[in-house]
Amino acid sequence: MFRSQWFFIVCAVSATLVPVLSTAQAKGSPSAEVTVNARHAVELAKTGHCKEAVPTLKRSLAHVADKDLKRDVGFAGVRCAMFADQPDAAIDFLRFLNHEFPNDPDVLYLAVHTYSDLSTRASAELASTAPNSYQSLELNAEAFEIQGKWDEAAKVYEHILKQDPNLPGIHYRLGRVLVSKPDFGPEVAEQAKAEFQKELQIDPSNAGAEYVLGELAKHNEQWDEAVQHFSHAAKLDASFGDAFVGWGGSLVSQKKFADAVLPLESAVKLEPQNPAAHYLLAIAYARSGRKEDGDRQFAIQRQLTQRGAAGEESSQPQPNPN
Repeated sequence: MFRSQWFFIVCAVSATLVPVLSTAQAKGSPSAEVTVNARHAVELAKTGHCKEAVPTLKRSLAHVADKDLKRDVGFAGVRCAMFADQPDAAIDFLRFLNHEFPNDPDVLYLAVHTYSDLSTRASAELASTAPNSYQSLELNAEAFEIQGKWDEAAKVYEHILKQDPNLPGIHYRLGRVLVSKPDFGPEVAEQAKAEFQKELQIDPSNAGAEYVLGELAKHNEQWDEAVQHFSHAAKLDASFGDAFVGWGGSLVSQKKFADAVLPLESAVKLEPQNPAAHYLLAIAYARSGRKEDGDRQFAIQRQLTQRGAAGEESSQPQPNPN
């Protein structure tokens, strides 16, 4: 199954192979010899002789000039490296393809399948070599999260914490699972809050824990506490746009409009397509006496909102005019 799947993927995206040049054509020309060897290696790869093909394919990467042949070498190299269980070589071939053919849909499609297969292999190896390790258990919990099985994921994280209650990251993940449940109540919120606080005792640099504590405080309109957590998250991670939005938005809710300007200016720089960030900044500007700046932000917010609405409308099924 695995071999046939990879053969289909590579053959579907590769151009038809050019016939191998004759030896007479190659004589006296090093570049022609490189071309002959590369095409021969691609042909070997196509017919499943990967052990023989990979060394020549590797050597060909830096020397082949023809664009189509470069493409064939790259695709054949990925296919054979995966068959030969050489993940480092497969990644090298993918890097080559991404460099030579940036944003190429075929290359990106191949990359998706390659990295997905590498991920599957690594998880299987982890499960077989260290099935009781916290890393293996954490991987199982993440799989439950992806499926929306919050209770199952929480039980796994709790089991990990019984083994080591001071393991970094696990209290945060458990708290995140608790607040991911639909319609979680105040009791669950308090339980999650306790988990995030434990996480910060173990790892004070966890910006995610600070951020979710800010969200919980905001939900309860505890604005001082929300500002404290959001601002701390933003200081821990200067690229955390949502933390700046939460920080500035909480200050706006407190009517501290002048104080809200700086974090919200950072928010719109980090998340220029976020209409909520522009809206909050517009309010902060307008209420701070900067009417023109506020009007500009309101205009941007309206454009983004209209664009988003138009995009949603275009994605909906259209009625048949007939």
